[in-house]
Amino acid sequence: MKFQSLKMVAAAVAALALAACGSTQYIMSTKEGQMIVSSGRPTLDERTGMYTYYDAEGKKGMIAKDAVVQILER
Repeated sequence: MKFQSLKMVAAAVAALALAACGSTQYIMSTKEGQMIVSSGRPTLDERTGMYTYYDAEGKKGMIAKDAVVQILER
């Protein structure tokens, strides 16, 4: 039973890794010198002035447009 669960977890991790490799990464550099790597192009909400992005683990993040110096495709 435990072996079956372990196989399912391993398959899920492998699928997530392949999905992350398939999408284009972008690097956002901030005024504070931080480098944020996003999976897929960050989107800007003009109304709020915030970029929304997803990291390699699929977690959603937001950062103010004024804090970003540049966005580069990796």
